[in-house]
Amino acid sequence: MNKVTEILQARQYFEEQQRVATGLSHKDIDRIADVLVKAQEFGRTLYIFGNGGSASLASHLACDLGKGTAYSNGGNRLRVMSLADNLATLTAWANDVSYEEVFSEQLRNFVRAEDVAFAISGSGNSKNVLNALRAAREAKAITVGITGFQGGQMKDLCDVCVVVPSNDMQIIEDLHLAMAHSIFRIVLSRMSRHAMTASACE
Repeated sequence: MNKVTEILQARQYFEEQQRVATGLSHKDIDRIADVLVKAQEFGRTLYIFGNGGSASLASHLACDLGKGTAYSNGGNRLRVMSLADNLATLTAWANDVSYEEVFSEQLRNFVRAEDVAFAISGSGNSKNVLNALRAAREAKAITVGITGFQGGQMKDLCDVCVVVPSNDMQIIEDLHLAMAHSIFRIVLSRMSRHAMTASACE
């Protein structure tokens, strides 16, 4: 792992954040949003997961997508679940099997072909995230993700993966949140436009 730049002033941090942001693939962020819109259109389910700060973001994004789009398409809602939210289930799988399977075993209860597994990992190498992506692929689900560093092993397990080109975990997490919000806004706008178009055709 490369040494993280020492930050002694706020200006340094935000200059680095802005520098890294210019290296993001807007095209791939749009592709993830496209996958989510298509999932909504065909009644597929979206599962989001990650550890630590990424678990918090999984919950945050699931809330934005589930509640924030609820009234945007005539009641045709996006089915979304964060796999980081059920503490009893997480600890049961961790205790009785292993922490490496806390997301994959949850997925095996629910995931179906053409559903979407959305992985969030700063390193791209969290074993429980990788195992969940493998379980999703076994079920013929679509896999997408956001990560950092060089993408880790996660990159090859995702149909679409956006890598934040940084080795600074705080910068990576900042831009993961920004990407999550951009994806939410795109999905919301697309769903709302679809509803208006359908209404105009009636």
